[in-house]
Formats: sequence, structure tokens, C-alpha cells
Amino acid sequence: MSELTVSTSPVRVPTGVPPRIGHWTTYRTLLRWATAQVGAMLPLVIVVQALLAAGIIVGFGLLIPDIDTPTAQFLATGAPTVLLMVVGLVIVPQGVAQARTSGTYTYLRMLPVPRPLLLLADLTVWLLVALPSIAVAVIVAQLRYGFGYTFDWPLLVAAAVLIAVMATSVGYAIAVSLPPLLAQLVSQVLVFFVMLFSPVTFPAAQLPTWFQSVHDVLPFRPAADLLRAGLLTDAYSASWRDLVVLLVWCVVGLAVSIRALMRRG
Repeated sequence: MSELTVSTSPVRVPTGVPPRIGHWTTYRTLLRWATAQVGAMLPLVIVVQALLAAGIIVGFGLLIPDIDTPTAQFLATGAPTVLLMVVGLVIVPQGVAQARTSGTYTYLRMLPVPRPLLLLADLTVWLLVALPSIAVAVIVAQLRYGFGYTFDWPLLVAAAVLIAVMATSVGYAIAVSLPPLLAQLVSQVLVFFVMLFSPVTFPAAQLPTWFQSVHDVLPFRPAADLLRAGLLTDAYSASWRDLVVLLVWCVVGLAVSIRALMRRG
């Protein structure tokens, strides 16, 4: 009696189907792409940060006759927050708006990769670009006014990272939610609002009471207070309310950005 044999052909992977790639490998690839996109702008960003630091710390100081040490400290410790906001709320929206206009943003959204990783790669690059602004502001302030800092390093590092992520995520959300031209216009308005009408480089007591209440729910004053407490811990203290406000704005910015990336079309 003959033995019945059943033969099966090997399973073949359809042509054109890419192999499965881990999230870490995908993230590193997207990070290299994002770094290459920002690479040409990096020297310009550093120069802009240095000029802004000098302009805020030295220029604003010239507006105050016979500036004393406490006023100089308040101005100097608020300057890093302004610089982080400029990167997150101005440079990031302009970069994303340019990517949308050139088609790069659409191309990246068409790639077979998890959409949140696109945002994570961009956030990482802009975080690395934004954080050196704190060192720039500290050095310029020491050269100009000569006072010493009392660093609370855990608070300073945590606050700087949170502020940079918050500003970048909100800026990214603006860029992906509005038409490119309108996003650039909004970013320009925001930088003037932060520099001139937010109690970052001047005490909140100088504003009307109702405007102080508005800034209690906006991220600018809480960001400045947290970073100031990390730079001059013997003169200023941090508040849990400030931390909560920043976390809320950070979550909103991330949620809006991810939703825009996940949207079809």
C-alpha cells in the first residue's frame, strides 16, 4: 500500500510589503530626518538666541534707570523663559508651516509609521535646540550684572524640559491646526504678547488685577516662576499650581498635534 504524502509550498511574503520595523528603529530614523531638516537652521537659531538674550537682558535693563540687583535678577531669570517660548511658539510653527507648504509634512504623514512617532521625533529635536537658550541667558546676565545664581538643579532641569516640551507642543498644534500663513501670523503675535504683556521679565503686580487673573491660566507666568525658582532658589519658590497649569497646556498641545497627525487627508 503506497504511502500518501502531502506537500505544502513555502509561504511567500508578498512583493512590496516592507518588513516589520520596531518603534525604536522607526523613531531613530525619523529623528535623523528631523535633525537633517533643522540642521541648516541650527547656527541661525543659536545666533538668534544669543541676540535675544542680549536684547532682553541688556536692552530691557537700559529702560530701567539705576536698575538694582533684585530687579536685574527678576529680568535675567525671566529671559530664559522668553527664549524657550520663542523657539516653541515662533520657530517651530514657522518650520512646520514651511514643511506643509513644501509638501514635506504631507509626505511624512503618508509614511507607514505610527503618527505619534512623527511628533516625538520633532519634539526631541526642538527640545535639544531650545534648552541651550537657558545657558545663553545665564552667561549674558552674569556678564552684564555680575550677580550669582543659586541653582536648584532637579527643579531647573525638570522645569526647563517641561517648558520646552509645552511651548513646542503648543507651537506644533498651532502650525498643524491653522493654515500656514495664519499660523506664522499667530506665532508673531504670540512672541510680542510674551515679551511685552506677560509678567515674565517684570512682576505680575504691575498689571491690572483682571489681567493678572488671565495670566493665572495662561502658561507664560507659571513657566517663568518655575524656571526662576530653579535659577534663584534662595529668592523665589515654585508653586504646585504653576506645575498643574503647565501640564494642562502641555497635554492639550500634544493632544491637538496628535489628532491633526492622525486625521486622514
